[in-house]
Amino acid sequence: MHAPVHHKVGSRQVFAIAGPAMVANLTTPLIGVVSTTAIGRLDDAALLGGVAIASVIFDCLFWLFGFLRMSTLAFTAQALGAGETREQTVILVRGFIVAGLIGAALIALQLPLSAVLFDLMGGSEGVTRAAKTYFTIRIWSSPLALANYVILGWLIGKARANPALLLQIIINLVNMAATILLVLVYDTGIAGAAIAALLSEAVGFGLGVLVCRRYAEGGFAVPHAALFDRAKLMRMLSVNSDILIRTAALIATFLFFTAKGARAGDVTLAANSVLNNFLLVSAFFLDGLANAAQQLCGRAIGARDARGFADSTRLVLLWGLGFALMVAVLFALFGPNLIDVMTASDAVRRAAREFLPFVVLAPIPGVFAFGFDGIYIGATWAREMRNLMLLSLAIFLAAWWALQSFGNAGLWGALLVSYVSRGGLQAARYTAQYRATFPKL
Repeated sequence: MHAPVHHKVGSRQVFAIAGPAMVANLTTPLIGVVSTTAIGRLDDAALLGGVAIASVIFDCLFWLFGFLRMSTLAFTAQALGAGETREQTVILVRGFIVAGLIGAALIALQLPLSAVLFDLMGGSEGVTRAAKTYFTIRIWSSPLALANYVILGWLIGKARANPALLLQIIINLVNMAATILLVLVYDTGIAGAAIAALLSEAVGFGLGVLVCRRYAEGGFAVPHAALFDRAKLMRMLSVNSDILIRTAALIATFLFFTAKGARAGDVTLAANSVLNNFLLVSAFFLDGLANAAQQLCGRAIGARDARGFADSTRLVLLWGLGFALMVAVLFALFGPNLIDVMTASDAVRRAAREFLPFVVLAPIPGVFAFGFDGIYIGATWAREMRNLMLLSLAIFLAAWWALQSFGNAGLWGALLVSYVSRGGLQAARYTAQYRATFPKL
């Protein structure tokens, strides 16, 4: 065992990772956005509805397997902190294997998967037919998209956030150019949008492998015994399954919120959709800081650096609170004007302004929800995070039940309660986890 090593952690280290991660997060949903925009130019409502539904399905489907990025980032940062050079490359190769297996399973199960998903979405016959066309092509990108999660996590885990950002930008530029060319120039319709998404993931993976090879000391050749080390494989599977369950609970919260909003009527649904864009913007910034927490806390765990871990926690939460306050003020000042830009309907504008205060408040508890997510993932406290997220989901559902008489305001209130419980539960558990990890303190 190596002796504990303290690495001084400052704001520069936080933003060296958080800055590129924030920009990378902003580019993440662009594949669906570009596809929707290009298809929208064709002036066919069924095609537009089809690509919108299919894009949401892929966003949720790939988000469910986000553990590939999170666990790869955490394990890589821990190996970096421990000075285990070869293990860092082993983690990358293991991640590629898992991504390939999951991607192959999604392709093999595409028929029953699409049948279930499109039945749940409940689109019209024309919309569903268009969505299935998009789905049956883009599903072949699954191994590539999931492998790109591994590459992104590995590069950030090695504190190489700038190359990770560059790869995300390239993926989206290729997608944008290919979509415009195939859909608007060659008139290939919704199939062209799906082919463009597949092509962009393939280009991203190819370039990503080249970039990773540059930073993989000794290349990709790793000992078979190290790659299939039983103890490390079991730990990886345990952490991944815990993060998967946690992510499923998080997705369930937002799907429930969306479904209840939809049942409240078209105006309420439209208003909530407009306000969700505000939540997404704040989430991108806060998740960037969570990425910094994952890398810095993971590295401190690997180095057995209790002081560095505590410093990383404090800095990420403090900077997160600063960002959250800034975003809240901007939403309060410019929210009404942004609502007017996003919708021309007077009824939707009025409804969105009515519920804007909830969105203004959301970034504050969001700091602790996202920040502690990053801390727990970096420390691979995955089982605890899973249990606390399931408890947070139960609290959200109980809050909605108690507040449902207040209509959409009660729904937004329940969502804020879920933010508070998610961060608060992890904050309450933090000290016990910290002392268990660094028992000599």
